[in-house]
Amino acid sequence: MAKNSLNIVLYQPVIPQNTGSIARLCACTGATLHLIHPLGFKIDEASVKRAGLDYWPYVEVKNHESWDDFLSSEQPKQLNFYTKFATQTYSNCQFELPTYLVFGSETLGLPKVIHETYAPHLYKIPMRTSVVRSLNLAQSAAIVVYEVIRQKNLGSSLN
Repeated sequence: MAKNSLNIVLYQPVIPQNTGSIARLCACTGATLHLIHPLGFKIDEASVKRAGLDYWPYVEVKNHESWDDFLSSEQPKQLNFYTKFATQTYSNCQFELPTYLVFGSETLGLPKVIHETYAPHLYKIPMRTSVVRSLNLAQSAAIVVYEVIRQKNLGSSLN
């Protein structure tokens, strides 16, 4: 897979174990991990490191002080956002590389301004919201990352 063709963006994550698990996903797939600050933890906390196990040296992590800083430094051409409030299903997205997959905070999700600004690019993962509030952030990221890999036939490039 081409460097930086697949990017996972976490908007102000608060649970270190999720970030660690997503870092491990990035190590497995070659995706770049972008962290939009402020974070709800210190990136050097033991729980983040533990969840990522010994894979951290294989993860490209980019820290951004704000959403505007991220947009300015990355200048992404394709942004896709994942929220339970979307009407489109993630599997209906036609991914173009490089792509940026944006996930909101575990407690607050994505801010209203992102919902308004990027409405055509909001996607959901179907679930029974009458039973649970949401899917785990790390699980959500994995579902979408592997959909990109499937659609773009990137599986052989991971070996």
